Amino acid sequence: MIIMYAACAVALFLAMNIGASGAAASISIAYGSGALPNRRKALLVCGIAIFAGAALGGSEVVKTIGSDIIPQSILDAKIVLIILSSAALSLFIANLMGIPLSTSEITVGSVVGVGIAYKALFINNILVIVSFWFIIPVVAFILALGAGKGIKKLEKRYPKLTSSSMRKPLSIFVIIVGFMEAFSAGMNNVANTAGPLVGAGIVTVSTGVIVGGLFIAVGAIFMGGRVLQTNGKNITSFSLLEGGAISGTGATLVILASIFGLPVPLTQVTSSAIIGIGAAQRGSAIFKERVITKILKVWIVSPVLSLVLSYGLVKLFVHADIYTLFVLFGVCTATLGTLSLAKTIKEDSRNYFENSGGI
Repeated sequence: MIIMYAACAVALFLAMNIGASGAAASISIAYGSGALPNRRKALLVCGIAIFAGAALGGSEVVKTIGSDIIPQSILDAKIVLIILSSAALSLFIANLMGIPLSTSEITVGSVVGVGIAYKALFINNILVIVSFWFIIPVVAFILALGAGKGIKKLEKRYPKLTSSSMRKPLSIFVIIVGFMEAFSAGMNNVANTAGPLVGAGIVTVSTGVIVGGLFIAVGAIFMGGRVLQTNGKNITSFSLLEGGAISGTGATLVILASIFGLPVPLTQVTSSAIIGIGAAQRGSAIFKERVITKILKVWIVSPVLSLVLSYGLVKLFVHADIYTLFVLFGVCTATLGTLSLAKTIKEDSRNYFENSGGI
């Protein structure tokens, strides 16, 4: 009973961090484009939309997370606690860094880690899910890049579109589209906190989507400021039309995925669309921004981190296999040491080149 309550508590903590990370990023376009210039109001609109999306359309993705990745027979209160703890810790670290992160990748990684420990995975379902993690952000980037180039031509041909007289209707349009994107965040992201609980039979689907959606909304409103700033202001600037194109792309793709029960990386979709608009504005120079590199690194590392954490916790607390933990620790230490050595060599080479006067 204590473990079950602990799992529920961690689920709520994870929900708030989901709101602070991926969900908060969903309203970043309306904020970054100036349609909702007040950060607090932007986060409030985001929270309302998230709760509505979770309550009205979150059930299909909840079922996928709860039963389509590993057998439900594996899921009990202890395993759910391990899954949610691994996901929450990974996401909390990312939130401290102010980096928009895919909560779907984090949670699926945690569930897969448990499945590997038990040698029980629905491989075909996982391959479908992971393939869409690559496909949808690429589609978002391509659509946004095309839209960005089209908008540039349109604004040159019709200068009135950028005049002050058009700002109010365009702002309303962007807010509406941003609301829909946050709505899609609620539909897709609530599964990351409610799915394991539902799969283990601890809560019902209806309770999971309502309570989970509420706490994701609270996290977005009170903890989402840093990620909102990163996605909305620190990657690139964009006009109202460009902002509408980004939010429209994200909302459409994520809502479609949610209808089919696919947990997809909402934040990657939004960030990829923003980068697509930036590429339309500045070409390949957008990829030289330090924040882009930082986001890409965290996207790659975090799912692996949550997988390793959940696998290690299962081995320690369920299988009492301490030796496996020593192996994991050794691999992590060797990997970090290799990366540190490579970084040192790179810095030394650059210093030598600069001190020798170059070519």
